[in-house]
Amino acid sequence: MIKRRISKQIQIGNVKIGGDAPISVQSMCNTDTRDVSATVKQIKELQNAGCELIRLAVLNKDAAAAIKEIKKQVEIPVIADIHFDYRLAVQCIENGIDALRLNPGNIGRDDNVKTVVNLAKINNVPIRIGINAGSLEKELAALDIPLHEKMVKSAMRHIRILEDNNFDKIKISLKSSSVPTTIEAYRQIAEMVDYPLHLGVTESGTLKGGLIKSSVGLGTLLAEGIGDTIRVSLTENPVEEVYAGFSILKSLDLRQKGINFVSCPTCGRCQIDLIGLAKKVENALKDIDKPLTVAVMGCPVNGPGEAKHADYGVAGAIKEGYIFKKGEIVKRVPEENLLQELLDLINNEN
Repeated sequence: MIKRRISKQIQIGNVKIGGDAPISVQSMCNTDTRDVSATVKQIKELQNAGCELIRLAVLNKDAAAAIKEIKKQVEIPVIADIHFDYRLAVQCIENGIDALRLNPGNIGRDDNVKTVVNLAKINNVPIRIGINAGSLEKELAALDIPLHEKMVKSAMRHIRILEDNNFDKIKISLKSSSVPTTIEAYRQIAEMVDYPLHLGVTESGTLKGGLIKSSVGLGTLLAEGIGDTIRVSLTENPVEEVYAGFSILKSLDLRQKGINFVSCPTCGRCQIDLIGLAKKVENALKDIDKPLTVAVMGCPVNGPGEAKHADYGVAGAIKEGYIFKKGEIVKRVPEENLLQELLDLINNEN
């Protein structure tokens, strides 16, 4: 059992972050925020995949204006990603945004910060301080210290600005494309403050490589009890980020939402197209919310026994296979019918 770091709890829309709340899965739209219909469509696709928080890039006043209409049409909390222009933050808050991703030291004079913070207080809008290794302040980037320490110094600078304005609805992220740098930055900040932490390895890459980097980075931190929200950043349809996020959490028994999929790596005993079958089963069940374990095994020698913890499963034989439930064989069927028979059993009982 993983003992989670105790963090201060905040709330973004109807989602609690930190404290004893479940670790939430977040993503970011890759649509043009000004295109309301395309953005709403993608948000709904992400919500159907399980996404619990969504971030939108707000590049200009037209994008900030679109927030008002987007908020009317979606159910999950929306976070505005803003850089440098405090007026966009003000406009987004006025248009009903649920949270901001904004570094207060980057929006100009103290008066600008006070304007945003006061409005955020009135409207219960949390602020995420988002530190990226590639865009540190020049004076910090020039320091002769490890990169993760520069990132933490930057985060603490922005935290102090908010705290000096009596604002504590804060979430923090410290992202790098380097997994070791990311891990060390989060470890260090976790010891210094009790604000909730949003985990991510930024610019992690395309689906295959990005999943590996994100799984190693986020998995290491989550196993140490660090992290309150996560985003798996991928150069891919953001729906894949959501599936990946829940898979990481399920692998550590931190969330039980959806299918826990088990399949063997195949060997010389396998007499069916196990790889093809496994992919089809996983894809067919990817949108199920109920926490179920489903196993696809290559042979009857070890199949039902090794996957006896599974709620449902299939084990291959010679051009046929066995459907099993809770480790007990319930049906023997031809190979071509294995997929449908398994899906029928699961769907009929759930």
